[in-house]
Amino acid sequence: MPNKLMSKTFLWMFVGLLVTFVTGYAVSHNETMIINIFKGPTYIILAIIELILVIAISAKVQSMSKNVARIIFILYSFVTGLTFSAIFIVYNLTSILYVFLLTAVIFLVFGLIGYFTKLDLTKWGTYLFMALFAVIICYLINMFVDNGTFDMTITIISILVFIGFTAYDVQKIKRLGEENDYQDEDNLCIVGALNLYLDYINIFLDLLKLLGNSRD
Repeated sequence: MPNKLMSKTFLWMFVGLLVTFVTGYAVSHNETMIINIFKGPTYIILAIIELILVIAISAKVQSMSKNVARIIFILYSFVTGLTFSAIFIVYNLTSILYVFLLTAVIFLVFGLIGYFTKLDLTKWGTYLFMALFAVIICYLINMFVDNGTFDMTITIISILVFIGFTAYDVQKIKRLGEENDYQDEDNLCIVGALNLYLDYINIFLDLLKLLGNSRD
């Protein structure tokens, strides 16, 4: 059960990442769509839609059919891809691919740690969420302060937080898969895929900010 659940979870995470990156790349080559997304209120509207979709999956997934849960996850990945198009404009493709592969290695290492470790990572959850909340507050503050050193420090901390979330989420998915009384495996893998997707995306974006090369 846990191996099957983990495989399905990672499969859907990969599907989500594929949808996001393909959408972002395609949109980045359409000047009209870029203007429509990043001029005016469209970007904010897309961000609100992303938030609503995440809440819908996280809070209501148990009452959804598996097809509805999958559609919402794919829709979320697509909407994220629309906003993701900015990275293909700001950074060169070689740099993006390099950081993507680096993220994959880091994600794999700490995912394996989360899967095989004998340590109970459950207690990490509270501390990780507190750290994430602190990072968000610091990002908001730095929007007004605009301090480069502070921004780099926050970014590094954010990477560490989402690396911790990667190990935590993998272990959580493994343990849920081991519960014999859990019947809704299809929806469980969608929730797990969303969590791992968010971990991966945030690590990727933070590393890209630190290591990415801008277009000339």
